[in-house]
Amino acid sequence: MRQLGSWAARAGMGFVRACVVAVVGMLVPAVWAGAVALGIWWGAGNPWSWLAPVVLVTVGTPALSRPVCRTVRFLVARWTGTVVPAGYREAPPVMRMSTGHWWNGFTYESSSRDALMDQKWRVRWNDPATWRDLRFMGILPFTAGVVACLPPAGAVVAAFGLSRSDPAARLAGALGLVVAVAGAPYAWRVLDPVAVRFLRPSAAMAMADRVEELTAQRVDTTIAQAAEIRRIERDLHDGAQARMVALGLSLATAEKLMETNPEQAKALMREARVDAATSITELRGLIQGISPPVLSERGLAEAVRALALDSPLDVAVSADPRLRLDAPIESAVYFGVAELLTNALKHARASRARVSLAWDGVGIVVEIEDDGGGGAEARPGGGLAGLRRRLAVFDGTLEITSPAGGPTRVRMAVPCESL
Repeated sequence: MRQLGSWAARAGMGFVRACVVAVVGMLVPAVWAGAVALGIWWGAGNPWSWLAPVVLVTVGTPALSRPVCRTVRFLVARWTGTVVPAGYREAPPVMRMSTGHWWNGFTYESSSRDALMDQKWRVRWNDPATWRDLRFMGILPFTAGVVACLPPAGAVVAAFGLSRSDPAARLAGALGLVVAVAGAPYAWRVLDPVAVRFLRPSAAMAMADRVEELTAQRVDTTIAQAAEIRRIERDLHDGAQARMVALGLSLATAEKLMETNPEQAKALMREARVDAATSITELRGLIQGISPPVLSERGLAEAVRALALDSPLDVAVSADPRLRLDAPIESAVYFGVAELLTNALKHARASRARVSLAWDGVGIVVEIEDDGGGGAEARPGGGLAGLRRRLAVFDGTLEITSPAGGPTRVRMAVPCESL
């Protein structure tokens, strides 16, 4: 009895999934059929009777290809656990040049809006994944789509045939019921091998995408290093260097006044001592911005705990204090946590946050959750997109879940070894 109930549950769930696959798989053929029906309805004498179907097919198919393929990848990952990489090319950040024009990686435009629009279409139509999606649109209906239609079609035949009184209709209804019930647990499973076979990037495309990704990461790293060097130079020039110059002038003046006005000389030396202490504090802050001493001395876990203590947020940290990673990875994760906590306070108006650092056997996994207003997303050129690119240098990932109203959950994962 228990086995019968389990099989009935599988059949019911399979029937629902088969209906979902049938709708997704037959969406584009439905557009094609609608276009043809519209042309027939207008009649041969109407010039739009042939032009409108062509326009609907040529525009509707590319417009639906990416949403349908994303839905298929989501369904396969949700139902079977098989992850089919999308392989879509990401657009580089749009930058404003010194001339006032905007560079989008292809052309110069007069405004950021024009640059982004031009970049969007150039990236999409030059992306091999776009043409792979279009090819999949022609394969899906005649493979997984047709098979997934069998259970719902059998249910329709069963409902129609069993409601009739003649024997032939009842026989057809009984056969339809057998097809619907027997095929329901299996019909939707065709989607998995079809998606893996035709949606997954080829080895050559994956290699080309990896080369482009590494090239972009190298450029991002170079830009980040140059920006960091300029920041250090600016901080030294505007802060410590200016104070050191003032300190030297004060000491030189005090030396001249030592014989004639000892009191004023002592006052200048006291001011010089204060300036020296302030310069040391600034230099320590600058060094901490490059590499916090607690990070190199006590490890990532304790550095994050110290960061939490200095944060205006109420931050709870859970981490293994024995966790030690390579210095570059520890630095990237530490500054990533610092940036996310700053965003939670500055943009999400959060009051509490939770940071978890764990080792999953493959790498470091950091989860950060706050009680802010949510709505965080990795926009091109934004801080989260930059953090994602910095983690990608180590093959790391950044996942953001931030519905409107909160809470915001961010997961950073970097494959590495624990020292």
